[in-house]
Amino acid sequence: MAEQTHVLFVEDDDVIREATQLALERDGFVVTAMPDGLSGLEAFRADRPDIALLDVMVPGLDGVSLCRRIRDESAVPVIMLSARADSIDVVLGLEAGADDYVTKPFDGAVLVARIRAVLRRFGHASGPRSGADAADGASSASVGGVLSFGAGAGELEIDTEGMEVRRGGTPVALTPTEMRLLLEFSSSPGTVLSRDRLLERVWDYGWGGDTRVVDVHVQRLRTKIGQDRIETVRGFGYKLKA
Repeated sequence: MAEQTHVLFVEDDDVIREATQLALERDGFVVTAMPDGLSGLEAFRADRPDIALLDVMVPGLDGVSLCRRIRDESAVPVIMLSARADSIDVVLGLEAGADDYVTKPFDGAVLVARIRAVLRRFGHASGPRSGADAADGASSASVGGVLSFGAGAGELEIDTEGMEVRRGGTPVALTPTEMRLLLEFSSSPGTVLSRDRLLERVWDYGWGGDTRVVDVHVQRLRTKIGQDRIETVRGFGYKLKA
């Protein structure tokens, strides 16, 4: 996988940019490194990379704005890089459509592991379970691989084979991460799923991760499928209403 993976890396610090590019290339990635957001956007449109690493604070077009522009055009995975673990930086990046974030300074091996984890998720966009597995034990209606929750204008339909979602008959556009999250919920409707389980199953984290990633993605998913469709169970996690 790594030999053919093209990474767009946008970072204004020359030392960090060059050192990280060399480290990624040693691991077999092809890297296009850019010093600012505008050149990064041009490179994205010209090269169509497999994944984008965007520093939050870059000149011209900041990383959050660049992420939004990329997300308007593509579902390519995006990892935000920030010198601070500040909640505002993290939340803004995730709300802009980023799939994950890494705080600087970072260990090269950790960055590579996070990149590969994201790529594994996107390489298996059908979700954490197959359509048949997702339907097992579900209390929702299921016909031909389509799960249905609710009724009327608020009915949620999930085609686990075609990877399509409709709300009240209207198609809903989800990113691959949002789709995996929804599939995880739909595999156990009415069951409370902890943030740690979601990090492990959706984000492929075999180690501890920042649960803010889960919280922001749940909120993004709610805006698309209905605010009341996913319920917060304080102190435990979230569940999809059956």
